Amino acid sequence: MAIFVYAENINGIYKKAAFEAVSYAKAIADKNGDTVTAISVNPTDSSDLLYKYGANQVLNIKDEGLKSFSAKAYAQAVSEVADGNIIVFPHTTDASSIAPMLAIMKNYSLITNAIETPESITPFQVKRRAFSGKGMMHAKAEAAGVIVTVSQNAYGVKENAVAGSEEVKNLSVANEDTKVLSHEQSSGKLDLKEAEIVVSAGRGMKGPENWGMVEDLANLLGAATACSKPVSDIGWRPHAEHVGQTGKAISPNLYIAIGISGAIQHLAGVNSSKTIVVINNDPEAPFFKSADYGVVGDAFQIIPELTQKIKALKG
Repeated sequence: MAIFVYAENINGIYKKAAFEAVSYAKAIADKNGDTVTAISVNPTDSSDLLYKYGANQVLNIKDEGLKSFSAKAYAQAVSEVADGNIIVFPHTTDASSIAPMLAIMKNYSLITNAIETPESITPFQVKRRAFSGKGMMHAKAEAAGVIVTVSQNAYGVKENAVAGSEEVKNLSVANEDTKVLSHEQSSGKLDLKEAEIVVSAGRGMKGPENWGMVEDLANLLGAATACSKPVSDIGWRPHAEHVGQTGKAISPNLYIAIGISGAIQHLAGVNSSKTIVVINNDPEAPFFKSADYGVVGDAFQIIPELTQKIKALKG
């Protein structure tokens, strides 16, 4: 039996999250003696990229009607080609909106934000993040089939090359419920949800004119930049950089928080980070309670010095 996996792409280019989802599906398949079938919609990238992480077969859905994203239409397309009892999705914004639609169409159980491979396959049981990342639970699927979304950066991208094959599926799915009026995409920046290192800052930076030191540190580390909600609300930084309960939830390997107090709403979006470093001049800042490492001091002195030290280490 095949384990199916949705390999998400953007403008035809596979996302890192797609490789992580394929890696996760391969781990399940190896446990159960199954194969992996990846599904993608209108990709332009080579299927070789998916074979590299364990996809035995790639089903490329070709449908001009799916040029504009619609969760319902994409779910219908995946439903027409995926006939396995286990379907894996990355926990991205788009994939997370397709998965529940597909679960309803197939009458499957839905488990979101999985962080480990399943503890058992029959019944399907897996550890997942719960309560906005503040807790963990062991979820068990009750239906005959299950759809599981994999929390980004939780399992990781793991090479496991196989000899794969590709099949084109020409579909014509109705996509009349969504009309895209415009499409804006940031370029030249790391995807915040996929970044392994994130440098974030808050109102402690005192103004948008001081963000240069944050960006310098991020560029040096190969990191994405982020911000707290108040910073995006007052227009210092774009809303796309807002992390927290009402912004993006991220799971980087390293999260550096500069001048952020650490309100519970912010923590809800970042507490899945593997390592948290907090820099704040207030020793009573709540964020220190959640930090792996804390530095009490003036960010305007610490960040430039830290940047210089890292430059020296890099030679």
